[in-house]
Amino acid sequence: MRLFKILSLSLCFLIFNCETTTKKANSVAVSVSFSSDANSQPIDGRLLLVFADNNEREPRFQVTEGLNAQPIFGMNIDGLAPEEKVVFDETISGFPYQSLGDMAPGTYYAQAVLHTYETFNLSTGHTVKLPMDNGEGQQWNRSPGNLYSTPIQVEVTENGLKDFEIIMDNVIPEIVPPEDTEWIKHITMKSELLSEFWGRDMYLGAHVLLPKGFDEHPEVKYPLMVFQGHFPSDFGGFRTTPPDENLEPVYSERFDLDGYNIIQQQEAYNFYKRWNEPDFPRFLIIEIQHPTPYYDDSYAVNSASQGPYGDALTYELIPYIEKMFRGQGEGWSRFLYGGSTGGWEALAVQVKYPEEYNGCFAACPDPIDFAAYCLTNIYEDENAYYVGGKHKKVEVPGRRDYLGNISSTVRESNHLELVLGDKTRSGGQYDIWEATYSPQGDDGYPTRLWDKVTGDINHDVAEYWKENYDLRHILERDWDKVGEKLKGKIHIYCGDMDNYYLNNAVYLMEDFLENTTDPYYDGEVAYGDRAEHCWNGDQENPNAISRLRYNSMYVPKIMKRIAESAPAGADLTSWRYE
Repeated sequence: MRLFKILSLSLCFLIFNCETTTKKANSVAVSVSFSSDANSQPIDGRLLLVFADNNEREPRFQVTEGLNAQPIFGMNIDGLAPEEKVVFDETISGFPYQSLGDMAPGTYYAQAVLHTYETFNLSTGHTVKLPMDNGEGQQWNRSPGNLYSTPIQVEVTENGLKDFEIIMDNVIPEIVPPEDTEWIKHITMKSELLSEFWGRDMYLGAHVLLPKGFDEHPEVKYPLMVFQGHFPSDFGGFRTTPPDENLEPVYSERFDLDGYNIIQQQEAYNFYKRWNEPDFPRFLIIEIQHPTPYYDDSYAVNSASQGPYGDALTYELIPYIEKMFRGQGEGWSRFLYGGSTGGWEALAVQVKYPEEYNGCFAACPDPIDFAAYCLTNIYEDENAYYVGGKHKKVEVPGRRDYLGNISSTVRESNHLELVLGDKTRSGGQYDIWEATYSPQGDDGYPTRLWDKVTGDINHDVAEYWKENYDLRHILERDWDKVGEKLKGKIHIYCGDMDNYYLNNAVYLMEDFLENTTDPYYDGEVAYGDRAEHCWNGDQENPNAISRLRYNSMYVPKIMKRIAESAPAGADLTSWRYE
């Protein structure tokens, strides 16, 4: 069992921005600027100073809240001009060290990154500054247009870190979009709904996998499978050739497998062969791109701070794709699936648009009952970072492995996010949940569910979450209205040792679903024994393999659902050609 070092919340050094934090005797001043060659205009954004104790990768690619965490410090900048200097000193908060003066002695490689913000004049009347996605899927360390410096070596001695200067003279280049192939097409469309909300042109995209014989059967209209999940750079897991003969094997630490890159290529090629077999039904499959200024993915629902992404995807993007690629265009012919973020989306979209889709397959979904928001009950707990009684408190774990070994805590994840960006602008997991589920604050940014420094929960915000996004509560509240529309459509899968404790919320959802009447939900909830994130219902293969088979593993259940539920007169045959 891993023991946590428990410290009283009353001690000021646990307060993230405490001005009385103990400092070393020497002061620290790291001067940061950007060259006029990199950008000739003043910039708004988040300025990050990153350190790494190794030179294996640039420091910007080594930021994590896990056991391999490297030091990072952050501040907002507004209208910073070229060549103008700003200073990181011991008052600037960081992670995992609160102050530059706290860093352990050693050799480091230091790098500065400027994550640029754009000003949005929202239809709500608010003006906010946020990072616009630039084709990378909202990743600050590789977003085109962001500025960064070449890493330099610095020393932290027993007397602390000496002053030094960093100049950001590099610009992350534009991303070259993928090209269309015989099988995969890439589309982009302007969303009128989102453009109106954000006060600027906003676009949605998708990668479309065409069925065998698409061009040879121009009269056929196809069912649609929507693969939900994080921002896809291209359609993944589909390959028309065997693995590269000279591919050097790469070890996967996550799965403890050597040559996992070769396994991935082989599975992608196997899917291509399966996709072309005579008995495989002919579908359209799409992976959608819907990054927001808060994250790589909108969570596919309407939101106070992010706008009407749910309506934009269901009523704009999907009909656009179906018209362009001859989809059936009816609710009985559309299916949703995905894992983690995609698992939550698959279930949420099915629940919120019950007649527009005919089934969801939600694997390892993000919390679907906020009474089990990972390990926090946001309705009853007073604090998200600590639990306990009057005389003892225990820090809440955030991540474990399948044996229960803990590598990070909820507090650590949130404090790292606060370094990466205040006002819910970090692009991190807890911040996107907040950006999606919270009401909009008076300043135009999402209202905090809990104090990011202390973890104290705002129960008024929790009630808003409950009524609008707690999927178990919504189903229970509205079952008399939506039960018949959702009967047979809900399928949920989760490992019972999910790394983020997501199985706890699935247990609560299962308790409700199994007790439904008039009608009984008639779906499926299944668990993987000792399975980690992101188990998806495959009882025969490990995560390393089953996660590569999303696009084919639910097809038999989808076909069964179509046969049982398609309305009279529906076309069930033309797309079954060999």
